[in-house]
Amino acid sequence: MPTLRAAAILALFFTITPPLMVYQWLLLKLGLRAAVTFPNAYHRFLAALFGLHLKVSGTPVEGEGVLIVANHTSWLDIVIFSALRPLSFVAKAEIAGWPFFGTLARLQRTVFIERTRRASTGDARDAIRERLLAGDCLVLFPEGTSHDGNTVLPFKSALLGAAEATLANGRHVKVQPVSTAFVGIHGMPMGRENRPSFAWYGDMDLMPHLWEALLAGPLDVVVQFHEPLSLDMMDRKTLARRAEAIVKTGMAQALAGDVA
Repeated sequence: MPTLRAAAILALFFTITPPLMVYQWLLLKLGLRAAVTFPNAYHRFLAALFGLHLKVSGTPVEGEGVLIVANHTSWLDIVIFSALRPLSFVAKAEIAGWPFFGTLARLQRTVFIERTRRASTGDARDAIRERLLAGDCLVLFPEGTSHDGNTVLPFKSALLGAAEATLANGRHVKVQPVSTAFVGIHGMPMGRENRPSFAWYGDMDLMPHLWEALLAGPLDVVVQFHEPLSLDMMDRKTLARRAEAIVKTGMAQALAGDVA
């Protein structure tokens, strides 16, 4: 039965996604507002299809530009965040060249960065700043990589300079910490040993991991929107440390079942 379920999910995913990619491309070409909102509807469908049960607490910042900083466990984070609200991501440049999934990222107006080149990081920071000032919601994973989902890695502060740079425009763009935790499978609490079935990190190949995650079954995820921070009160390195501490605490609470 798990094999049939996984095969049916993948068949439906690869059947409906290509024509919807063309639709999103047309929305972008025509400059329509739906190009921002349609990916949200698409990922809500994917979350239901993949069996992601999302428990959300806290209040997302709405009606203005916001930089979300969050822990990063898996490719599933893309579906999770995109299912919650219209947004785009900040991602490493090599993702743009991935077959199929790179195209999906570009269609969602992802900002790509080359972390190893200082000049490129500056260009990306400028692009992020302009998007924030235009009112966009962007998601940044400051750990710089994904991991096994049992901890939170140190947050890097470099790209938080994009939010810092908005101060020069007289705007205090908010930075909102968000914690995610994979807490259950088939409605039962998930142990540390099960989390790598859904976490995608290291040198794991994407498609085999996607298949294994679908075989493992429906997943319960806790997402917490924490109180936003602002760089008008602190420098970016202090903000990175504070956001890391908030996300780490939120994740620990979720894994302990201590989230209302």
